[in-house]
Amino acid sequence: MAADASSSPLPRWAPTPSPSRPLWRWGGGTPDARTGGEAGAGWSLGRIFRRPAVAGFDGVEVAPARRVGTDAVDDPGVFLTWEDVCVTVASGAYGAQPASILSGISGHARPGEVLAIMGPSGCGKTTLLDTLAGRLGPGVNESGLILINGRREKLAFGTSAYVTQDNVLMSTMSVREAVYYSAQLQLPGTMPAAEKRVHADGVIQEMGLGDAMDTRIGGRMTKGISGGQRKRVTICIEMLTRPRLLFLDEPTSGLDSAASYHVMSHITRIASRENMTIVAAVHQPSGDVFDLFHGLCLLSHGRTIFFGAASDATQFFAQSGFPCPQLRNPSDHFLRIINKDFDEEIIDGSKARRKTAAEAIDILTDAYLSPAYSEKTMNRIAEMKEIGEAPFRKREQASFSTKLFVLTRRSFVNMHRDIGYYWMRLGVYLGIGICLGTIFYQVGHSYTSIQSRCEVIMYTTQLLTFMAIGGFPSFVEDVKVFRRERLSGHYGVAEFVISNTLSATPYLAVIAMIPGAMLYYLTGLTKGAEHFAYFVVDLCMCTLLVESMMMIIAVIVPDFLMGIIVGAGVQGVMMLNSGFFRLPSELPKPVWKYPFYYISFHKYAVQGFYKNEFIGQTFPSDKLVDKNFTISGLQVLQEKLEVEMGYSKWVNIAILFGMMVVYRVIFFATVKIAEEVRPKQRRMGWKWCK
Repeated sequence: MAADASSSPLPRWAPTPSPSRPLWRWGGGTPDARTGGEAGAGWSLGRIFRRPAVAGFDGVEVAPARRVGTDAVDDPGVFLTWEDVCVTVASGAYGAQPASILSGISGHARPGEVLAIMGPSGCGKTTLLDTLAGRLGPGVNESGLILINGRREKLAFGTSAYVTQDNVLMSTMSVREAVYYSAQLQLPGTMPAAEKRVHADGVIQEMGLGDAMDTRIGGRMTKGISGGQRKRVTICIEMLTRPRLLFLDEPTSGLDSAASYHVMSHITRIASRENMTIVAAVHQPSGDVFDLFHGLCLLSHGRTIFFGAASDATQFFAQSGFPCPQLRNPSDHFLRIINKDFDEEIIDGSKARRKTAAEAIDILTDAYLSPAYSEKTMNRIAEMKEIGEAPFRKREQASFSTKLFVLTRRSFVNMHRDIGYYWMRLGVYLGIGICLGTIFYQVGHSYTSIQSRCEVIMYTTQLLTFMAIGGFPSFVEDVKVFRRERLSGHYGVAEFVISNTLSATPYLAVIAMIPGAMLYYLTGLTKGAEHFAYFVVDLCMCTLLVESMMMIIAVIVPDFLMGIIVGAGVQGVMMLNSGFFRLPSELPKPVWKYPFYYISFHKYAVQGFYKNEFIGQTFPSDKLVDKNFTISGLQVLQEKLEVEMGYSKWVNIAILFGMMVVYRVIFFATVKIAEEVRPKQRRMGWKWCK
């Protein structure tokens, strides 16, 4: 027996394999006393579609969600190790030394277990989580060695997931729709739609959201589910693929103590059953939640206070001179001891031995550096580094066409339900159309009607395109959802750009056609189906183009208030160079004519409207000059308006269409460049070594 144990390739701390159940099978971990799970209660090859039920939030048995992916059944899981991780950020003062956020942090996480990262606010919990997940932002420097199964690994899609602290979701979707749409994006294209729905239903039930499945998430416009339920929806979405490595940032924030326990209890069960490695940054768990954690990493001001089994933390504090009083939550006691934000407070104890929090932190840090604790951690890290498993493989996703269809459909539904996206604009456009139509009612064919027609065209082009800034807050929300899903590897930039264009085009056509038709016939512009059709097409192209421009601004300026100001300023500059307020020949050549006059889409839109309106028309001359003289529409265009007549009005439409395509390409490039500017925030495929 001793020889067998010594020859075993498994670390000495690994659970003992069962003769009847292989150790590294899905759910084949050790029995979990915290969750009441049983070893081997997960999948086996013969039970891949029928698995034991687990208790839901209300005690009703729920069938566990199906394991998704192309991995073999025998999977050793993820052994995550990190050594001497340091993170610094540039100080705001010129020439100042970089500020240290994390200093020499080492630790590990094992399959089938939940590691909790705890500490006071500002201690570096989220920074450590972001470092391990490869999501540090720009301007942050990291060092250290982070390995998966003993190698420098790049994570492929489906092998890792990250639940952010902010719940970025589409407010118009119901819980069921949000999870269903995400399932269609993430799950393999070979999986039937019915199985995807069953799998999504199982994940929803596991998080206790069965009663809220048909309730909308809600947001700035409408009331929806609670903040805690939003957090659970976010967890549902990221757990659809049953990732091998899961990062959770404040999974219990916004939840009451009962909901926190149930959520973490289900997550712990899933970790044990699916052999998942879970790392969670938790602010202040209740006593019951704390008992669910297998490992604990306790931080204070970027330093390691304790790392090891969560059950050993109380003994560690007692041996260091800070015993936990009876009937007190251990996590409350730990955080109270190591929080020096209120350092004038004295740590409880006898009057002769009272210490400040700063002194307590130094004592605990020195105690952890002793061989009994720190060497134990480093030895286990060394053992994990010797595990040489197969590299991660990218799990199968939906095809490009499926993603495009799902995103287009979801975006179309979102635009339909969000009143601020297009419907409010349609109401404003109708109001503008009524105002312009009644003010310029039946302009006629007199000499003064020439100026009136030009004013109608200019006001229509300017006001209807300028109001596109009204939908900017909705644009920003869409970009936020895209960024979260993009970082998780759900889909690419091309799918987002194309789907947004396809879903927005019908709405833009409607809000251009209805007010345009009302305005066109109230003012009495040139009659004829061809002239009206051109008017509507030109107006629709303008709305599409300015929508593309606002999407670019939404990526560059994510704050909706600043974005509205920037968008209004850009459009104002373009309006000034359209050739209406000053004729092209009167514009100053530097800057205003070259290049602004030629890159302003208002120029091509207005000149197309002019050609459509005046070609073929005749008007009486000014009676003060010659009462018997007539002016042709061609003369008006060439002599009075200085319109470029070297090409037809349909070329103007083609130019607008080309500019719209260019703006969409710029939007695509802007998003890609933003990803390159943030090299550490890769969607998937993060490097695990500095």
